[in-house]
Amino acid sequence: MRRKAPTVPSSFAPLWRPLQSCAAPNEVKPMTRIPGCPALAVTKSNPRLNAVAGIASMMTALLLSFAAAAEPITLKLSFVGSEDISIYRYGIKPFVDGINREGDGLLKIDVYPNGTLVKALAEQPQMVLEGRADIAYVVPGQTPYRFPDNALIELPGQFRDAREGTLAYSRLIAANALRGYQEYFVIGAYTSDPSTIHSRKSIDSLAAIEGQRLRANNQIEAEVLERLGAKSTILPASQLAKAVGSGAIDGVTMGPTALFDYGIGPLAKNHYLLRGGVAPLLLVMNRRTFDGLPDAAQALIRRFSGERSAATWIESYARSETQALEKIKSDPRRKVIEPSPSDLETAQRVYRSLIDTWAAESPHNRELLKMIGAELATIRSNNR
Repeated sequence: MRRKAPTVPSSFAPLWRPLQSCAAPNEVKPMTRIPGCPALAVTKSNPRLNAVAGIASMMTALLLSFAAAAEPITLKLSFVGSEDISIYRYGIKPFVDGINREGDGLLKIDVYPNGTLVKALAEQPQMVLEGRADIAYVVPGQTPYRFPDNALIELPGQFRDAREGTLAYSRLIAANALRGYQEYFVIGAYTSDPSTIHSRKSIDSLAAIEGQRLRANNQIEAEVLERLGAKSTILPASQLAKAVGSGAIDGVTMGPTALFDYGIGPLAKNHYLLRGGVAPLLLVMNRRTFDGLPDAAQALIRRFSGERSAATWIESYARSETQALEKIKSDPRRKVIEPSPSDLETAQRVYRSLIDTWAAESPHNRELLKMIGAELATIRSNNR
């Protein structure tokens, strides 16, 4: 965060220098003439001349106030990807545009895309804490040690779509229910649609993924794939096109929008639409930096954060997920398979077993499951 040194507006510069030398002295004697200013004499008894001196003092004060006025506070936002991809356009850009539009003279955000500040996705949370950036896009699944309760959001089979996942995730963070967020101000908490499987190899059934090398977004998703018979590896999305193209992995699990954003669509043309867990995503700010801002700047950031940010994401990204899935289904060069009832039953048993195992680890986990269940019931019953 930086603030530029104050400057006198250029339109007042011609007035500033004369007024500096023509200011009336503190002790004014009758008919005292100010050196270097033959037109200005001050007297205790001449109202007209006193008025002139008063106007000069007012102009001096006005110019001093202009000089004291600072440039807008500038915040640095780090994004590891391109500004063309959907995560930026639907999650980050609306926030940046809102602040830069309405924060005129108060606050502005400079975006550093493509890993300009730090390229590694896993380093983004620490970079924010160290102050190398004020705001950053974060994928919690890349740093599970930092966000230990995020497994709750990643557990498979809970959410029907990005709307449910995003609302539940945002509200749990707002309720301070999840560990690891205390040092951050969370601008936006989002999820994708439930991930599906996309591979270079044919997948006609659940049994066909056995032995395939598939990328996972997080540890929970990796565990699901292993239990279903695949060989899993956790990789950031930016590395996937190269990994699939080189044959290092056979396929990926992700939502349909990301499939095209990261260049995997042309490589993986076999799609097994078994819906697993969602991918949690974050836009976070250093909490100390946020707390140190003027109240008006904090209020502006809050206005474009939280539920408003979630609503913008749901309206745009969720629609993008639907459109990308239709694109996959309508392409005759692609092979799209819906799981059979027996495959769905098998997958659900795996999901339930994993959830039960996680719940058994601690009373805290069980309490979190109750909370998310209650939140989902509210979301579904009220359609909100």
